Amino acid sequence: MPLAPKSMQDVEQLAFVSDPAAIREQLQRLLVHPLFANSKRYPALLSYAVEQTLLGNAAELKERSIGIEVFGRVPTYDANADPVVRITAGEVRKRLSLYYYDSSHSGELVIELPLGSYVPSFRQPESIIETAPDALETAEVISLPPTTPAMLAPAPSAIVPTRPSRFRWLVAGMMLIAGCAAGVFVGMRVNQGPPPDPPSNIDRFWEPFTSSLNPTTFCLGEPAKNIDMDSINSFEAPVSAPAEPQKLYVRLHLSGNLALADVITLTRTAAALEVRHKAFRVVPASEATFAQLREGPIVLIGAFDNIWTLRVTQKLRFGFESKDGVALIVDRKSQTKTTWATAWDLPYQKLSRDYAIVARIHDSTTGQPVIIAAGISEEGTEAAGEILYNPLYLDSLLAKAPANWEKMNMEAVIETQVIEGHSGPPNVLAVETW
Repeated sequence: MPLAPKSMQDVEQLAFVSDPAAIREQLQRLLVHPLFANSKRYPALLSYAVEQTLLGNAAELKERSIGIEVFGRVPTYDANADPVVRITAGEVRKRLSLYYYDSSHSGELVIELPLGSYVPSFRQPESIIETAPDALETAEVISLPPTTPAMLAPAPSAIVPTRPSRFRWLVAGMMLIAGCAAGVFVGMRVNQGPPPDPPSNIDRFWEPFTSSLNPTTFCLGEPAKNIDMDSINSFEAPVSAPAEPQKLYVRLHLSGNLALADVITLTRTAAALEVRHKAFRVVPASEATFAQLREGPIVLIGAFDNIWTLRVTQKLRFGFESKDGVALIVDRKSQTKTTWATAWDLPYQKLSRDYAIVARIHDSTTGQPVIIAAGISEEGTEAAGEILYNPLYLDSLLAKAPANWEKMNMEAVIETQVIEGHSGPPNVLAVETW
């Protein structure tokens, strides 16, 4: 289908486009990459922007139109109160930079989203751009007339001092030094390129993990395991010990008992490390040892199916308890009984609300930074995980934290509505920092 630019902006934009099919093919490569495949919003915005540009509608790519068409906002929505388009575009730019920074993509067509615009640009990789012929071979030779003494003579009105004053030499020297300094500064700016975007709250939240030299351990709960609650206070006690060595067929049948919500949370949160090529490992709670958890940062996913979550949170203000047939999150600093609870015998189909804990702390027992995403039920865990990778929800949490939250421990209780077995947006109920 031929391109039909509708404005001069479109003409300039499409000047670099030689093959729309190649652009769409490159777009598909981007969308299936983990940088984009683990999200719904980033592929949606990038796909829409590229397709509208190829259709000649680049001039219509504005923040409000994208919010309406891509994110389902009403036409009268307040873009300042709901900056979903700006935040998503910033993340798309970051992920595009990370993708093309990888040398394995050096030969691919480049799709970019320039700063301050929602109109993508397309260009061939530098490695295949034809180099211009030698400038000395193509430069036009211009002949100048011979210089005569008369031409060198000053005009009658010109004033030619015979002995310049010391002040004039000083000014000339200062101008020369300033010019050299400006040239060096400009050269440095050109070589360095534009200043990088400031780190997002997602980057700052995960910084103790992404800056660590040791791999992060993702510890997942196992719903099929019976946790010995008496072992919570003993960090060295195993969760379970088989009476006899497991045979292969037993191992195959018992392995893989993980909650789907825990796995979803794992894949989404691990992207924070994967995009930065940081090493991590995944272990079930029953096989995680205290020695392993002391080796590097820890991400605990799941609550009542994860003994390590129960052990770490028992020292915090908000923690999990099970009593009188009820699973609940308690506030150990308040004498008022919380309502963050769910009856164990409640039919799963009738679950309409779930509660969870989100935390980022430095655990004194293991000596490592710990992130927790744990709900009473699976839906709470999934909602807690959304805060860890979705900038909109993380911002709602950090808005209730002090300005220097990066240097503090943080724990929050969230609530989510459950509709047909799926969690809704997380709502922050309480935050504790210290």
